[in-house]
Amino acid sequence: MAQPEYLRIAADLRGRIVSGEYQPGDRLPTLPELCERYEVSETTARNAVALLRTEGLVETRARAGTRVRERPPVHRLPADRYRTVPGAKQTAFTKDQGIAWSEYRLDKRFERVEADTELAALFEAEPGLELLARHFVFHDNGQPTQMSTSYVRWADVAGTPVADPINEPWPGGTRAQMASIGIAIKRITESFTVGMPTPAEVEALSIGEGVPVLRLTRRHIAENDRVVEVAHPIVRRGDTTVVDFVIDLED
Repeated sequence: MAQPEYLRIAADLRGRIVSGEYQPGDRLPTLPELCERYEVSETTARNAVALLRTEGLVETRARAGTRVRERPPVHRLPADRYRTVPGAKQTAFTKDQGIAWSEYRLDKRFERVEADTELAALFEAEPGLELLARHFVFHDNGQPTQMSTSYVRWADVAGTPVADPINEPWPGGTRAQMASIGIAIKRITESFTVGMPTPAEVEALSIGEGVPVLRLTRRHIAENDRVVEVAHPIVRRGDTTVVDFVIDLED
């Protein structure tokens, strides 16, 4: 079966962008120019450009034409990123991004909720468990890069500085927060999935609808295997995120 013309054109333009022939900021040919180059109708050319826009490769602005978007740098998530220096103005996010505290901004919204069946299972508790939901969007030098909803047990944090959004961002992150209320974290678990973004994720992360996202579910676990925090999910754009694992094998 023949490939639709707009897909062929999009593939050719995509290849030129990836190869560097079209650099970030370069203007793509106009629709009439694309029609002439590929011998197609304006509708076909428009559909090809729309696909690239959905993938986050180009952006179209009035009187500025369609230009290649700046591509965010690739960031690696190392296995030891939660081992922050005690007392340092650092979190796993700033460590992942390689940025200073002054380059970090956090949008935040807190609310008190009850655990549904899925959250209760992650906390290894009964549905209805009272939680503090902390909704975050993380910015690297003004660029939204990560979003998450972090849940902690209301009984653990009620009346403490952890429950007050004014104290965010908290140096040392969740581990330091838990330590401040006498809870020592013994283990952190993470699981990963990949999928296409929701409309809310597209808006919060300023990405194209066709850019895949990486979703992580993280749990902080204290003594007696008690789950004290669940981040579900942590969301990052998937095309610029690399997760690193180190597995030491005994002889």
